[in-house]
Amino acid sequence: MSESDKKINIDYVAQLARLELSDDDKAKLSGQLNDILVYFEKLNSVNVDGIEPMAHAHKVDNVWREGDEPGAVYSKEVLKAMAPESREDQVVVPKVVE
Repeated sequence: MSESDKKINIDYVAQLARLELSDDDKAKLSGQLNDILVYFEKLNSVNVDGIEPMAHAHKVDNVWREGDEPGAVYSKEVLKAMAPESREDQVVVPKVVE
């Protein structure tokens, strides 16, 4: 992809993000998004043959302490009876986000 091929439709991107941008913001963000695409192009050119995909930069394992064992499992009915309010097999909690 050549430099001239990388023209971002900033109005379309702003509409998708539901943003109202000034002309100055559009010019600035258009350049920044273009720089991101150029960087992704560089990343795509890296040879990754033989490298196994991973979700984390470091090896992640479950960490168990000595003596950790699964505890008692309560039935759905017992848990619903313990909840102050339930609906459709789910515990109803107070709304914390408006």
